[in-house]
Amino acid sequence: MDTQLDQLERLYREMGPALLGFFRRQPALAGAAEDLLQDTFVRALKRIDRLQTSVSQRAYLFGIARHVCIDALRRLRVVEELPAETPAMTQTTDERLEPMRQAISELPETQREALLLKLQQELSYVEIAEVLAIPVGTVRSRLHHAVLHLRQTLNPS
Repeated sequence: MDTQLDQLERLYREMGPALLGFFRRQPALAGAAEDLLQDTFVRALKRIDRLQTSVSQRAYLFGIARHVCIDALRRLRVVEELPAETPAMTQTTDERLEPMRQAISELPETQREALLLKLQQELSYVEIAEVLAIPVGTVRSRLHHAVLHLRQTLNPS
């Protein structure tokens, strides 16, 4: 049977790369991604009992990571508008992606956050609900409205 530290180490190996990618996609925080990843697992260690009893350990860790991001952004006291794209996004040559990125950036923050957790992190509705601390029905509604907005924006016929 795994000890709590063995379990946390296993989760670090399994989830670390995805969480690191999550932090790196935050333009203002990309340079501190490794530190933020460590902070996420320190917080998880402090509440290891909650981690073990969560519906989804993956979603629980993304929830912690989300709060780590929020705290880090507050510490930075970002005043100016953050760019909607990361350096990795600007290297893409597929011209169909730019209108999609623009449409996603125009979504309300609540819809955009749920959509990006679904698309980038491939979280389930239940996991997104746990990360955002909202009911699953609210996740469904936000994603439905986000997709509806994207369809209307990208296919205005």
